[in-house]
Amino acid sequence: MTISPLPQFEADLAEYLKEKADREAYEKLNAPSSIVVRFGYSMMVGEFPYRGEVKPGCGSKLVVKTQRGTEMGEMLTSTCANSGCSKSVSRKEMLEYIENSGGRKYPFYEQGQVLRVATKEDMDEVARLEQSKHGLRTIVRSKIKEHGLDMRLVEVEPILGGERVIVYFSAEDRIDFRELVKELQVDLKNRVELVQVGARDEARIVADYERCGQYCCCKNFLKVLKPISMKSAKIQKATLDPLKISGRCGRLMCCLRYEDETYDQLRKNLPHRKSRVGTPEGDGMVLDSQILTQLSKIRLDDGTIVAIPIEDLTEPKLAKAPDPEEMRGGRTMRREPRGGRDSKRDPKASDQSSGDRPKRKRRRSGSKAGTAQVEAPSHEGSGQAGQSGSGVQASEDGVARPKRKRRRGGKRPRPTEAERAERAKRNAEDAEKRAQREGEKPSGEGGAGKTGKKKRRRRRRRGGGSSGNASGGDGSGGD
Repeated sequence: MTISPLPQFEADLAEYLKEKADREAYEKLNAPSSIVVRFGYSMMVGEFPYRGEVKPGCGSKLVVKTQRGTEMGEMLTSTCANSGCSKSVSRKEMLEYIENSGGRKYPFYEQGQVLRVATKEDMDEVARLEQSKHGLRTIVRSKIKEHGLDMRLVEVEPILGGERVIVYFSAEDRIDFRELVKELQVDLKNRVELVQVGARDEARIVADYERCGQYCCCKNFLKVLKPISMKSAKIQKATLDPLKISGRCGRLMCCLRYEDETYDQLRKNLPHRKSRVGTPEGDGMVLDSQILTQLSKIRLDDGTIVAIPIEDLTEPKLAKAPDPEEMRGGRTMRREPRGGRDSKRDPKASDQSSGDRPKRKRRRSGSKAGTAQVEAPSHEGSGQAGQSGSGVQASEDGVARPKRKRRRGGKRPRPTEAERAERAKRNAEDAEKRAQREGEKPSGEGGAGKTGKKKRRRRRRRGGGSSGNASGGDGSGGD
């Protein structure tokens, strides 16, 4: 009796042999000479040299020396071809990724060094610092309240090596916190560095998971937070509810930027609204289109509404939609003009047939020959007021004519510089003559002369056209 191994056993054996070969190849490789590390609450990235003999893998915790001090970091990858985890990238690929992800705005650093792979003592020290953050936040909040500064504490980050304590805060305006820093350094017994952050950076530091169930993009992998326009939200979302399109920071979600370019490319393929297209079922007009499904809602010439994929659309056979009256069998339901059916064919006949009708627009009498003259209505006891109220004015020959509207004068042109100068000169001469007349008046009997002149002026105003009342020179009247 022969014993044959099961297929599952054969597959397990092949996998074991492959892992054994990879392990032997891994032991032959040298440790990487440069490692890409992510460090800090702001998720900064740096490429630092490594001189150790231990071969770290992707995700390993490392103790690195940066421009801020000694802190804990995480290995992302290595840029050495002879690396330990066999998942390294070339330096050229890394620089291309940085250039495509933001270029100079990408938080990339090269001034640093990987000291060692993190030990158990290092991990315990990090845990102790995490537990001490609550007490540090309490001290910082009390000092901010004591100084009365308009700022809000976001987070406190103690460095592993104890070189400094970084305080992140948010504020609408610039804050003068020099006195606050001095007191915090005394209370915390360490160097304190205050960093002002915005709403997106605050979410990167303190946020955890989004509504999609994944870690926040700004905290996970995004390094450059570019602005997002409302246009992207209008195109991609069916609703503009702020609660549904905003992230943890209160701004528009960063994931709207991922599909923006794809939506732009798909929109270029869609036909314009109210344009005529050809379909397998006939010509029609585009009512609406869907970007993701690439379907167009079309109303055919016979009134049917269908949904057609854009790849099935062609040029229309007819450039213009046919008349619906002709499609019903030639029966027309058009409204006839007032003159009858034949009025459209013979305009003279329509004028003759409608000659007895009163015209809508009243024409002035005498403007054209044959125009009927309208007599003015009689208003007994009302006199002229009745005629003015009816809008008809009676002429000398007894024929009533409509009152002519009084034309308003146009805008007066602005005086030129010469006219202004002449007017000013005339005013000055008048003022000088007035002053001379006042100076020549006698002091004893000036009162009577003044009263006489005032009376003459008043009589002229009241008398209107009669000049006999104002002929008296002494102000006594012309009786």
